[in-house]
Amino acid sequence: MMLYKIILLTALLAMTSAAHTAEVSIHKNEVSGLLTWTVDDIGFKVEFIQLLPDFIRAIYAKHNFPAEEVERAASYCVFGTILKNTSDKHMSYRVDTWRYRPKAEQGLPVKELPVKTKTQWLEEWRKAGILFSWTLLPDTGEFAVGDWQQGFTTIKLPRESKFDLIYKWQLDGVAYSGILEDMQCAPETLPDVNS
Repeated sequence: MMLYKIILLTALLAMTSAAHTAEVSIHKNEVSGLLTWTVDDIGFKVEFIQLLPDFIRAIYAKHNFPAEEVERAASYCVFGTILKNTSDKHMSYRVDTWRYRPKAEQGLPVKELPVKTKTQWLEEWRKAGILFSWTLLPDTGEFAVGDWQQGFTTIKLPRESKFDLIYKWQLDGVAYSGILEDMQCAPETLPDVNS
């Protein structure tokens, strides 16, 4: 009887500690060559779309940012991000819990670093006299069934750097996390297709 209980307990522990596997797809734009990562996780779907630095420059220059702030924003690895609640529960997220981890082969320290939040950007921009607050992914989101949100996610890494992104969310107060491996920052420019 004792052996049966041990076997049953071991099986239950194995089932509860088994990591779930999110559905991940990577799409390469045929024209630009830029990549989009789509993760369909437990009640949570997120897309990360590579954005070129010139696109970021154009956005912020159009809104009359000082040249140094335009360049500072463009120096980040920026992704267009779309989040969606795909569950039948209340979903929430907080960007300040998200982390990224550079890949070892790039010569960068392999440690988890925080993703820069909208609040951090806005505080820096206010000091520079900028009152603009659009474009960036909100720090937090509270989603009813089917709700979605979008904005820029910013990672402080050099062009074409590879990293893993650790993202977190909650469904009805239950915490979840996932890792999107081998993401890559966009190049400085698109390759010349005529050469």
